[in-house]
Order: sequence, then structure tokens, then C-alpha cells
Amino acid sequence: MAEFDNAPDRDTLVMSYPASWWRNMWREALPAGNGVAGASVFGGVQEETVLLNHAKLWHWGHRDELPDVGGTLAETRRLMDERRYAEASWLLANALKERGYGTKLASRFPLAAIRLAMPCGGAFRAYGRTLAMDSGEVAVGWTDGDRRYRRRLFVSRADDAIVYEIDAGGEAAVSGEIGLALHPSDRWADTPEFKALERTAESGADVAGGAGWCWFAATNDDGTEYGAVMRVVPEGGSVEAADGVLRFEGASRVLALAKLFVFGERRSDWPRLKGELSALALDEGASYDGLLERHIALHRPLYRSASLSLDGDADSRSNERLLLDAYEGEAPAALVRKMWAYGRYLFISGTSAAEQAEPFGLYGLWGGDYRLVWSHNMANENVQMMYWHAHAGGLGELVPSLFRYYGGLMDDFRDNARKLYGCRGIYIPAGSTPGIGVPNQIVPVILNWTGAAGWLARHYVEHYRYTGDKRFLRETAIPFMREALRFYDDFLVLNEEGRYKMYPSVSPENTPLNYMPADGKPLAHPMPTAINATMDVAILKELLRHLIEASRETGGDSREEGKWAEMLERLPAYETNADGAVREWLHPDFDDRYAHRHLSHLYPVFPGQEVTRESDPALFTAFETAVRRREICAQSGWSLAHMAAVYARLGDGDRSLECLDILSRSSLLPNLFTLHNDWRGMGVSMNMLAAPVQLDANMGWVNAVQEQLLQASPGLVKLLPALPSRWKKGRLAGWRFHTGTLSLEWDREACRFRAELTADRDTDVTVKLPDWAARASAVGGEAVRPSALGDAYYEVRMKKGDAPVVFELGRTS
Repeated sequence: MAEFDNAPDRDTLVMSYPASWWRNMWREALPAGNGVAGASVFGGVQEETVLLNHAKLWHWGHRDELPDVGGTLAETRRLMDERRYAEASWLLANALKERGYGTKLASRFPLAAIRLAMPCGGAFRAYGRTLAMDSGEVAVGWTDGDRRYRRRLFVSRADDAIVYEIDAGGEAAVSGEIGLALHPSDRWADTPEFKALERTAESGADVAGGAGWCWFAATNDDGTEYGAVMRVVPEGGSVEAADGVLRFEGASRVLALAKLFVFGERRSDWPRLKGELSALALDEGASYDGLLERHIALHRPLYRSASLSLDGDADSRSNERLLLDAYEGEAPAALVRKMWAYGRYLFISGTSAAEQAEPFGLYGLWGGDYRLVWSHNMANENVQMMYWHAHAGGLGELVPSLFRYYGGLMDDFRDNARKLYGCRGIYIPAGSTPGIGVPNQIVPVILNWTGAAGWLARHYVEHYRYTGDKRFLRETAIPFMREALRFYDDFLVLNEEGRYKMYPSVSPENTPLNYMPADGKPLAHPMPTAINATMDVAILKELLRHLIEASRETGGDSREEGKWAEMLERLPAYETNADGAVREWLHPDFDDRYAHRHLSHLYPVFPGQEVTRESDPALFTAFETAVRRREICAQSGWSLAHMAAVYARLGDGDRSLECLDILSRSSLLPNLFTLHNDWRGMGVSMNMLAAPVQLDANMGWVNAVQEQLLQASPGLVKLLPALPSRWKKGRLAGWRFHTGTLSLEWDREACRFRAELTADRDTDVTVKLPDWAARASAVGGEAVRPSALGDAYYEVRMKKGDAPVVFELGRTS
């Protein structure tokens, strides 16, 4: 491994190779961002690209007026009552198609590229690139002859600028050219849409006042303009403008500062940004290191809001070497811990509390083409997975952009419910992009699924539980949940036994086994529309319970609460199949199909918290059987992360970690971006020719590790509930349960355990210790009492400001 300017540590990604994925090398870039602006650094020592993205920059969406086809619901149900399920499945989709409806989701796309070229005196040596997650700084270093070159970059949270520096260790040896340009398309270069965009692009360069200036702009498909301005200042040497770029020679270092604009007009925004960059350059501390210090002051508290150490994770090996070890079968502790830290880093860098921020997306802020595969916000799994980890890891302040996004589309969602199903309330389509909350994927597997609003409601409730923000509960969470329930008020029907019948009902994105093609022909979603999908029932149960709880918290109407309780009683019970597994569809006409990536029917165990080992041991075992029956060859990158979380909830840490082992050797790039699937035919995930970047699995990895070590539900906190046997010792700090903070240290071999719980609000909770530490002594006086649930359980009562409650077994360092 090459020597680097800063010694690598557990919070630094180290890479020995440049990005090398053929053509679209942005897939293996090193990412930086401030939650609104993103930068991807890739290339080699001679040519480097910094790809620039902005959270608000989307294009190529198309929105049609949604026709009123609500009358199809009665016919759909008539056909389903006659067991003509395949025919019923397409009725709604075909009704929209017959009316010419063709809404298309928008896509993120790159704003511009900083293109750098530098001459090479000889063959490079000691090449390497790093990402310091603790500071958000990307660095590339190499030796040419007897000179050591270094490039550094970060995206400032403090100054909203991309900061980029090139140096040669103090020698007057930095030469090359730099400019802003339209980034070439990987796959869409010949399409009319890209050609139209290309014709609007304009870039240039000039030198004035001892500084070089570059600019770029293009016109989006909505007629607004977007672009960037860059200020380039060499230290020593010379700089000149030629052919639309800046050429510098003989400098000891070069500092480049760039700012972006969207929804603007180039003739006014170019001078505005030039003025902002000039003012920034005059600020005290405007050197690269000074600007970095200002950025770190905002970035680092987020990154360090929670910490984790695992035995063996202090490993300075490169990503490539860690991945080679993972290919032997087990992900090294250093890789597991870096993936936990990296997912948090991506989340911090890819979204923020700023008004311009969008929810974290499947590509974060680092997509490099013009029609990205599945770049939309997908709420039948992916959006939710990207937010599961946030509150427990101390990143709850970054969650509200999710609520702001869906709250801004509520008029669309109300219109959808009325025009698609003739119902009040809201219907949220699985896929959406900014400004497009109407149906867009006109196929039964997406269109006939009605559970998105209820599933998203869980995130509103969890935000309240972690923050205790009564105003948020009253003004945001409860109104959203009421809208979701109004839909069900009109949508539900009663069967002959007085139980609710939910149909059409879809278990994303699965088809019952008895409706798969008999000839084995590979079809994605032959007939997904069924009756009483287990997930739909689970989501509605949870929604009703959350509304009752929220109403009681805010002094609501007891009559309403009684009505909701009656609705709960009318929902069907979960059922098991002949294998002893929970059925994915409760209606007997639909057979379970295990060869699928979605784990939707496990919702009551995860991400829900309805069924636990404590509450219903027998049903809990049936859910365990269901996940063990899932076929590994049918999984994807994100589903392996989901499965890891499910196994953690089941208390099986070794199986949970095995899922992450498999993910690391099937769907992980050298820069540690996760992919939707393996593309190499290795047999451990679903086989597709394309392998889209999907950073949901990065976030899912974070959550799975957190679920292995801490599980928090209302009234119950489990410590080390699914500790993998490989993790003999470790420590964590700053992790959150609903009303407080946890620090914990363990050493299995030395039989040591110490947990410290601190209350942020009044806390009345049951704490479960790991069985091997059940005899730990508690320090907390009358605040801690034994629980009737068993030897490892304790009842804990604390108030804000109380001394921490400590559980300790043996002596810890």
C-alpha cells in the first residue's frame, strides 16, 4: 500500500486503485457533499474529473393530468370475487393507459464537471486516494520522479462551496489546465433530450485581478438555467485563459473555489456567484486549511454523534484488500465498521436540514448520468431503509427533509386517492420525484399497492418518539396519519365473518407461487394483485395503534379512539402455511413464493415492532421460519441488508452478520458504494445485466449493525440483542433509545460488560441485558428494579438530569 500524507485510520477509506469501471467511472468515485451540493472525484493522475451535483437539479420528468378512473375499483373487486385475479390485476393500469395517461418520473443528473489535466514527467509511483470521513475530505496522492503531488477537495457546509487544491509539496511544479464543462453522457448521448440540453451549454474562462475564472451554464427542460462559477488562484507561477479553460504553470499550489446555482439565469447568476467567491477569498481564514476548519466545525459533530469500535477494526488496509478478505467468506471487522461509518458519512453528506435539501436518494448526490436507473424516491422499501438508522445513530436532525418532501405533495396524494380508488384521504405512489406525486409506474405491482402512506407514517411516529416534539406530533404526524386512515375508511370492506377484506392488495413486489408461469419463463411480476397481503394488514394495524397512542398523548377524542380500536379488532389474524412460516398472503387462494427479494410479510417483526419473542413466542417463531425459507439466489444488495436487520430482530447475530458478509462479496464496489445486484453471475444475488448503484443498502448496513447491538421500542430497550459471535469485544457511545442515550462496552472472553443509560426526558423503560451478562450489577438505587419478564430484564425509571443508570459485569478498562 502507498504511503499517504496523513496516516489512515478507522475513519479513513484508503484506495490503492483509481476508479476503473468502464466508461461510467463515477460509480467508483470518492464522494463529498454538504447535503445540498455534491462532488464525485474520479480519474487518474493525468486527468481528473470532479462531478458536481445539486439536490434540486432534476429533469426529463413528464406530468399528465390524472384521469378519474375510480369507478374501476368495483369491477376489479367483482373479477377478484370471481377468482379472475390475473384479469383483475390489470384493470386499473389498463384504464389509465386507455386514456393516454403517461406521467414519467424525473431523474437527477450532473450539473457540470470540473475537468483537470496535468502533465506527467514519468510513470507514477505510490498512488493512492483517501476519503477522510471525519472531515469529508477527498485526497489523491502520487509520486512523479522525485516530487510528491497531492489533490484535496471538500464541499463546505459553512461556505456552500466546493474547495479544491493541488500542490507539489511546496515546489513550483504544479502545471496543467482546468475548466468547467458539460459532463458527457454514458448512455443517452444520442437521444434528442440530451442533444437539446447539449445545445444550451455554455462555458468559458478568463483572468482578472490575478485570479482565473471559469463558468458554465445550461438550460433545463423547464426553461430555467443552472450552472457554476469557479475561481482559480495559483500560488506563484502563471495563469492564462485559452480555449475556454485556464492554463497554469510553475505554481507551488493552486486553489479552486466553486459555487453552484439552479432555477436561475446565467447572465445574473454568474456575476452573483463571482461576487460571492471574491468575498469568500477576502475572508480571514480563506486558505484551503482555513476553509476546511470552518467546514469541519459543522460536519464533525454530525459524524461523531455516535461512535462504534469493534475488536480488530483498527486496520489501515485499503478497501481493495479488505474486500479481497471478504471474498474468502467473512467481512473483516474493519470493513464492517467502515461500512457502518461510511453509510453515516454518505447520509450526512447527501442530505441536510437546509431548506434546499431533498430526502437522501438512491444515488445520494453523486449520480453521473442523465437518466439514472431508479433514481426516484421509492417508498415500497428503499426510502424507508435509508432512514431506519438515523435516530438511533444520533442523526435525527437530518430526518425532517423527508417529511417536508412528502408534505409538499399532499395535494397530489389526495387527488390520487379520489381518482384511482374513489376514496378520501391520500394514496402515495411508490415512486415519486420533486413535483411529481401522481402515479407514474403504470403496472399492477406498483399501482395496486396502497401501503406507502401507512408505512411512511411509521417514520413520523418514530421521529416524535425520539424527539418528544409535541408540536410535531400535533401539527405534522397526526394530520398525516389521519389522511392515511381516511383512505382505509373508504377502501376497506367487511367479509361474511365481519373481518376486513383488503383488496386489491399487493405484497411488494412478489407474485404468489401458484400464479407464476408454469413453464418457468422469467417474468418480473406476472400477477401480483391479491387479497389481504400480510404486509397491508400489518401496516394498517400499526397505523391504528399509532393513531390511538398519538391521540391519547395529545388529549384527543376518546370516541375516535374507540372507533379505531374497533377497526383493529376487525383486522384478520396472521396465519402460517404448511411449512410453519407466516403466510405472505392471508387469503387461501395464494401460495407462498420463497424465491423473492422483498421481505414485506415480515413487517410485524421488522421494521415494525408488533410481534416480539416476549409478546408472542409461537408467532415469532413462524416469522423466523419465513425468513429462513427465503432463497439466497433471489436476493439483492438492499434485501441482504434488510434480511440482516430481520435476523437481528430475531436475535440471530451470526445469521445477521452472514447477510452482510454475502452483501460485501456480491454487491459492493471498491469505493464501498452498494449495488442493486451482482452483475457477474456469482449466484448469490439476483442476476441482471445492469447493476445500478443503490445506496439504500449502505444505509441498511448501518441499521443492521445498530440492530445487532441495540433495539429500542416503546417500553423496551435491548442491549446487545444479536451480538455476532465474531465480535468478542467492542464499545459504542452516543447511541439513542427513544428517551435517552446509551454508552456500552463489552468483552465476552473476559466476561466484562458495562452499559450506561442517560435520560434526555423522563424515562420509564424495561432494559434487557444479554443473557451472558444477566447477572450484571446495577448502579441506580431505586431507579432500577428486577422485572417479572426474567433474570435479564430490569425496570428502569429515570428523569432528565438524573445520574446515569449503570449495568456492570466484571471490570472494564
